[in-house]
Amino acid sequence: MGFLKVCKPAFLFTQKQNKMNSDKNIAVRNSEFNTAGVITLAIRLVVGWTYFSALWRRLVLADKLDPESAGYIGEKFNHFLPNALGIQPLIEYMVTHPDVLWWNMVIFTVVEGIVGLFIIFGLFTRLMSIGVFGLAMGILLGSGWIGTTCLDEWQIGILGIATGFVLFLSGGGHFSADNYLMKKRPNLADKKWFSWLGSGIFPLPVKKLKRVALIGSLSIFAISLYTNQHFHGGLWGTLHNKSVSPKIEISHPRINDNKLSFEVYRVEGVDVYGSFLIGVELRDSQGQSLMKLNGEQLASLNESQIQNEYVTEVKPGKHSLIIPLGARATISLPFGDLIEVDGEEYSLTLTDISGKQWTANVPQD
Repeated sequence: MGFLKVCKPAFLFTQKQNKMNSDKNIAVRNSEFNTAGVITLAIRLVVGWTYFSALWRRLVLADKLDPESAGYIGEKFNHFLPNALGIQPLIEYMVTHPDVLWWNMVIFTVVEGIVGLFIIFGLFTRLMSIGVFGLAMGILLGSGWIGTTCLDEWQIGILGIATGFVLFLSGGGHFSADNYLMKKRPNLADKKWFSWLGSGIFPLPVKKLKRVALIGSLSIFAISLYTNQHFHGGLWGTLHNKSVSPKIEISHPRINDNKLSFEVYRVEGVDVYGSFLIGVELRDSQGQSLMKLNGEQLASLNESQIQNEYVTEVKPGKHSLIIPLGARATISLPFGDLIEVDGEEYSLTLTDISGKQWTANVPQD
């Protein structure tokens, strides 16, 4: 009995000491994550504004969700289509279904606004950082190939992925709404769900956290290298930039019922303005010109001669036929009695105002 009396206080003392050490460790870790959040504050604010400003630009400064407006965001989305990585079928479905596209653009804009605003204030920081990661991944896969002078969209996408991951690990820190809520309601800090979705101590042991940070960082680095090579040839081979000069693909050219028809699809070039088509010429096998239209004649085409497939439309301009990036359309040109169809194969040549030309053989039906 005397032995038990001696041991009991010693046991209680050990328990108390262990609790004190545990509380001390928790306090130290909490301080570390608060500091980490302070260090990443600039990243949080800038990334938050990057996404919130999308909603601000589209709804407050201008109405870019109006399908009839010149700056409709759905058309920009259409620009991503030709060289998107892995998500082309999804983009094509939306740009061929304008109602679906509009709803997705509205949802996308609202999500960007909420994610950006919450990140700025540091509210549910870790959950919102997953939103940043997802939005950035969409930008990277959809438009990582676009950028006239620099690798603009690729840089935005890959840096968004990296910063989203960093904010997920760090949380909001001292200057965040999450921290304010934990001070007002101390029990939140003990809730595992809040640690995953908000801020505070990352809910994994230090050893596992290091593993997550290393594997995540190396994975993002691998995505960076792969997409840089895929979109721009940034690791080996020849560097390329598909945003510098226009490229038009010609398909399904045919002559039928005294009418020349062909499909044009602009797959490269600057996204902020179109390719300006100033010449369409049909030649026979001897090179003799059988039909030739200049820019003014192409500018006078009517709507019935242009059948667009996507929301971004090929349309007559003031002095040429304008073909925006990502636009696909079938063009029909009557030639009357200018040529006599005799079974030979013809060649079709399109000329851009830049001087670039594209040629396709025209079989006869």
